[in-house]
Amino acid sequence: MTEQQSSGYLGAAQIRELAAGLGLRPTKQWGQNFVVDANTVKRIVRLAGVSQADSVVEIGPGLGSLTLALLPEAGHVTAVEVDPALAQALPGTVERLAPEYADRLTLVHADALTVRSLPGPQPTALVANLPYNVSVPVVLSFLEAFPTLERVMVMVQLEVAERLAAGPGSKAYGVPSVKAAWYADVRLAGTVSRSVFWPVPNVDSGLVAMTRREPPATTAPRADVFACIDAAFAQRRKTLRAALAGWAGSAVRAEEVLRAAGVDPRTRGEQLGIDAFASIAAARLA
Repeated sequence: MTEQQSSGYLGAAQIRELAAGLGLRPTKQWGQNFVVDANTVKRIVRLAGVSQADSVVEIGPGLGSLTLALLPEAGHVTAVEVDPALAQALPGTVERLAPEYADRLTLVHADALTVRSLPGPQPTALVANLPYNVSVPVVLSFLEAFPTLERVMVMVQLEVAERLAAGPGSKAYGVPSVKAAWYADVRLAGTVSRSVFWPVPNVDSGLVAMTRREPPATTAPRADVFACIDAAFAQRRKTLRAALAGWAGSAVRAEEVLRAAGVDPRTRGEQLGIDAFASIAAARLA
């Protein structure tokens, strides 16, 4: 047994051995890029601030690199895995490499985009190396479905991380930025080199930290606010008077709604924060 195996962490050789034993080749379909660097998973857990008081949900545990780093620190880990072979193998990997923590793990074989409930203790933290192709919808879906989530620490494509953490007026600001801000304060917590993955992706990654906060005070339902955001950014170079015409019913009605919300109709969506969009949605319903 290697030093990395005895310490409970997976290195590059062990990752490849596990994959070979399963007859697994990482697939683009499920966005599989496995972390092969122990220091990276340790860093993610440290930045996430995980403690024994936390019930952590991990999405896409893969071969278990991050799972093995989370289990000693968290009170419980619920791992959601869509790949049937990986879902079947993970409990055995934990039993071999970290048997003293095996009872802290619950494995859920499911597509994370369809998950609306979880067994056992409800999650207080979401910590994951997310598949690039579903990262934003998964994060937003879990924040909506699990109000117990207090914190999020996810590794995603760097460009996506920058979008999630962007503020009004910045080049990266867009729909993910505004919708994430409905649920949480969001910041870019660091960057990660592509070299820590197998297979090596074509892009670097970023760490996104989210801290849950109360949503904006508004009479408009979240779905209405999000529909307003979608409309505003569907034609982001247009003024809100023009961009929201379809959503409001007409350009004239859009201008009325915007003025009622205290927003200049000549403004573009990329200039507004979540509170302003909440106000616009409420004004339309008034």
